[in-house]
Amino acid sequence: MTENEKKLLQVQHRLEEAQARDRAKERNARTRRLIQEGAILEKAFPKAVNMELEDLSQYLKEKLG
Repeated sequence: MTENEKKLLQVQHRLEEAQARDRAKERNARTRRLIQEGAILEKAFPKAVNMELEDLSQYLKEKLG
């Protein structure tokens, strides 16, 4: 393997690592957003805590859809 090939491989790995970090940041941001939205839903509609997800989904569709 030549020096240029090694450098190219290093650059590719750095790029892949940066992309993986970006994906992780996006996942973490989405997770945080979903948790916050769930907390808002539970605060505004306390009965949601005890409902099955499918029942909650159907209820919201009926009320909001």
